[in-house]
Amino acid sequence: MYNRVIVFIDYENLRFSALDQFHRSGASHTDGNVWPIDLAELLVQKRSHPSVLTQVRVYRGRPSPVKQPSASVANAARELAWSSSPLTHLTLRDVRYPADFPATRAQEKGVDVALAIDFVRLAYEGAYDVGIIVSRDTDLLPALETVRDLGLARVEVAAWRNASRLNFPGSFLPWCHKLTRDDYESIRDTTDYLKNRP
Repeated sequence: MYNRVIVFIDYENLRFSALDQFHRSGASHTDGNVWPIDLAELLVQKRSHPSVLTQVRVYRGRPSPVKQPSASVANAARELAWSSSPLTHLTLRDVRYPADFPATRAQEKGVDVALAIDFVRLAYEGAYDVGIIVSRDTDLLPALETVRDLGLARVEVAAWRNASRLNFPGSFLPWCHKLTRDDYESIRDTTDYLKNRP
């Protein structure tokens, strides 16, 4: 019997963590990016129990074409490339811009909430046997705890090997897939989406 697995990716959280781990100086705008479908398939392969990937769900901000035209174009091209896999589901939330932007950086808003809601909702609907969250954002812990406490599905997380990880207070749970530099290199997306547009 195969476990049905859905991988939930907090994309910017993952990217910033990759930059911190592997590109601490001289990073380019293409560094830190990964192919979501490749990451999800890698995580499923790492599981000891026979498993099948049913979805990879990616959560991230959507830059404004007015405030950040280049970033908006690059992100649209990236999202089109990601969507080439029918297993990929994108949830995009408009980025919030402070009044003094760009002096103060824009922020993603509602991304973690959208991920948490889907994680619980899909577990309640019986859409997966195993849900893997790829993020270090501790705001997601209540969603993990809810699915665990209600016995809806098995919960797991993933993080770079030397980075912080999500865990239930006072324990080493849930199970964490610790990703190495070799893993990063195998799933890296080095495409320059400003130059490679559809």
